[in-house]
Amino acid sequence: MRAVQFDRFGPPDVLRVNDVPAPRPGPGEVLVEVRAASVDAGETAFRAGRMRRVTRVRFPRGLGSDFAGRVAALGSGVRAWSVGDAVWGLMPHLTFGAIADYVAVPEQRLARAPKNLDLLEAAALPVVGTTAMTALSGKARLQPGERLLVRGATGGVGSVAVQLGKALGAHVTALAAARNLDWITRLGADEAVDYRTTRPEDLDRFDVIVDVVGTDLGAYRKRLARGGRLVALSFDSDRVVSSMLGIALRAAATPRRVKMFSNNPSADRIAELTRAVEAGTIRPVVDTVFPMRDIAAVHQRLEAGGVRGKYVVDLRLP
Repeated sequence: MRAVQFDRFGPPDVLRVNDVPAPRPGPGEVLVEVRAASVDAGETAFRAGRMRRVTRVRFPRGLGSDFAGRVAALGSGVRAWSVGDAVWGLMPHLTFGAIADYVAVPEQRLARAPKNLDLLEAAALPVVGTTAMTALSGKARLQPGERLLVRGATGGVGSVAVQLGKALGAHVTALAAARNLDWITRLGADEAVDYRTTRPEDLDRFDVIVDVVGTDLGAYRKRLARGGRLVALSFDSDRVVSSMLGIALRAAATPRRVKMFSNNPSADRIAELTRAVEAGTIRPVVDTVFPMRDIAAVHQRLEAGGVRGKYVVDLRLP
């Protein structure tokens, strides 16, 4: 089968489509034939080697965290799924390899794919959808009527956080590039502000801030209202270790004000995302669909910035 891999750190052109043996599902695992997988912007730092000091890496390394497809085979002990079921899900925590013809994952990493989406659209949501849900509902406990600021609002997580924040009854302010202000307003933001011309001190105060950028967190923390909560979902990729350490120290010192987490959703959370999509609360935002062979170009575009939602790899494209 085909799988996107890299065997050394470096620029996007280290990515290759390799022929590898198809996995076999072990006990409690499900083999999924992947229809499509999304490309996570956060993986560019892994590929470039900026995370080598904080994670263990074995080469060759796969790429991709979430996927949508159909059940191809069952490991022993699996009772919840049948061959042919349409599913979506995530690779095991901090494991990559979803951009491949087949993946074998624990059954707890799967949920029924939403009936109102095709599998290509569905692939854009498992990681960013569960991340936004955990951030707003699990960590920040966003309440109706509260003021929410989403920083990095047009990316994968940010675009879902805008939709979910609005559905939860918050007043949503989105920070985005000027060209995206009308677009993010149509997606659900009550206000859209150009981040290039707006300083943190120019902003109002917010009950909840979801940050998907990772820089200048101290300045944005000062924009919290009394009892406000900042959920940090990213870090400064130019200084990975110090940025991660700084966020962790802030979260430890003021756990009610600053929150962080590494997304590792339960089966219930993934199923909750299915229900939210079928209810119309969240919809996928797919910027562009690519064939697997163009994966290096996808990473180049991610590093250039400007993506709206997610880039998706269609495994059926030649």
